[in-house]
Amino acid sequence: MSRISHIEIDDSNLPPPTPAIEQERRVAIFDLLEENSFTLPRRADRETPPGPYHLSLSIRDRRLVFEIATEDSMPAAAFHLSLSPFRQVVKDYWQICESYFDAVKKLPPSQIEAIDMARRGIHNEGARVLQDRLEGKAEVDTDTARRLFTLICVLHFGG
Repeated sequence: MSRISHIEIDDSNLPPPTPAIEQERRVAIFDLLEENSFTLPRRADRETPPGPYHLSLSIRDRRLVFEIATEDSMPAAAFHLSLSPFRQVVKDYWQICESYFDAVKKLPPSQIEAIDMARRGIHNEGARVLQDRLEGKAEVDTDTARRLFTLICVLHFGG
């Protein structure tokens, strides 16, 4: 039951996403909801409600906002993360994705594979940064962190 069962992206204060960004978002949400691990740690000062959880992600005042609620819409947790630690890895990720999409159109498979390996490496780095930033707030496995990082990229791209 320690999982995310619903995701809402609040991009109301961001420019409208491009069709490509919207597609990335749909795929990331689908993948995340299919399989994820998300646990709120125990707190000494209050009881932690059990999952599954509803997650709302947004960017406000240059901060990444996680708002977590229970299935019956009771607030479970909220935290704001600085976007600064994500800026370079998000920029690198978008640049390598552009290179990958260009390569698919015109380069041989061996070069596409090399670019894809670099893309996965940057994606893993973004997931690691996210796991570090969530320490003490939420526990996520590597695959969940990777999928959440993709959502951060699409949010950050608009922000």
